[in-house]
Amino acid sequence: MKIIHTADLHLGSRLVSRFPLAITERRRVEVRASFKRLVEYAVANEVAAILLAGDVFDSDRPFKKDQELFHALIAAHPQIQFYYLRGNHDVDTVVKGVYDNLHYFGTKWQSYQLDDVTITGLEINGHNATAMYTSLNLPSDAVNIVMLHGEVSNTVGNGKICVKKLAGKRIDYLALGHIHKPSTGCVDDRGVYAYAGCLEGRGFDEVGEHGFQLLTIEHGKINHQFIPFAMRTIYEQSVDITGCDNTYAAYQRVNEQVTFVKDNLYRINLVGEIDFAVDDLASEVQEYLTGKCYFVDVKDQTERHIDLTVYANDVSLRGEFVRTVMADESLSENERQRVLAYGLKALSGGRW
Repeated sequence: MKIIHTADLHLGSRLVSRFPLAITERRRVEVRASFKRLVEYAVANEVAAILLAGDVFDSDRPFKKDQELFHALIAAHPQIQFYYLRGNHDVDTVVKGVYDNLHYFGTKWQSYQLDDVTITGLEINGHNATAMYTSLNLPSDAVNIVMLHGEVSNTVGNGKICVKKLAGKRIDYLALGHIHKPSTGCVDDRGVYAYAGCLEGRGFDEVGEHGFQLLTIEHGKINHQFIPFAMRTIYEQSVDITGCDNTYAAYQRVNEQVTFVKDNLYRINLVGEIDFAVDDLASEVQEYLTGKCYFVDVKDQTERHIDLTVYANDVSLRGEFVRTVMADESLSENERQRVLAYGLKALSGGRW
């Protein structure tokens, strides 16, 4: 038997301020489309069930088109069982519609049987966050999957999952949601826990591979494998442009060090020390990179090299400023460099 564990789809996510408007609109559509592709993958690979471990929707009031897609996919695939445990984003979401293949969980442990697999889940809140550990009672003669939405922690509390308190509870696989990066760990000698991560990275705070966990159950054992599935991958990389003497040279350095893939999104952080004058380094390099990938965002995090010998005997306001700062023993070297950089830029009318 095969089961998909996914979470944090965030259908309807507004992606506010993450990308330019045109990219934002397309990414919203792609986030929605990835859920459809996931169900199609399940059909093609004879997956018996899909575990939705929270935050299917981005808010408690989903957009109509997101609800319609959700209902349509479930209704069109009665051969797949869907287990929907709401998360912190959609905890109050009311999904209208009754389907034999759509199963919900509440604030008390609820179990469903799928052949020899027991799927048990609970929505954590302030009332059950402590007692849920003692009230969990799983069968000894089944393969046990438990679904929860929250952050793995060493303590108990609302939104927290204390894994050590779940040890010895006969858990074979703990399907988690809430953390948007895939990861795994041990519950005890018997079971493991896993975050599926979000299906699509939605911004530069969600870089790297995204997808789902594929569970294969044979002879009473669960094997799980992370399957990369995102339509586009988001990357962030720093490039040291020390030694470059103009914006085109900086672009060439980036192009040498970053392997761009046409369908992906990139944030490039320019770092290092430069001594050439430019007001819009990031935007100029970004313009040179246009067309190399789906979207690129460049950030200027460089430091400006200041040749103090130029100002040592300069009879001017800038020379007096440099000599005053250099003589100030209360400043650390880093502080001195920052004061000189900002001060000289101001005295130069915003240019170096």
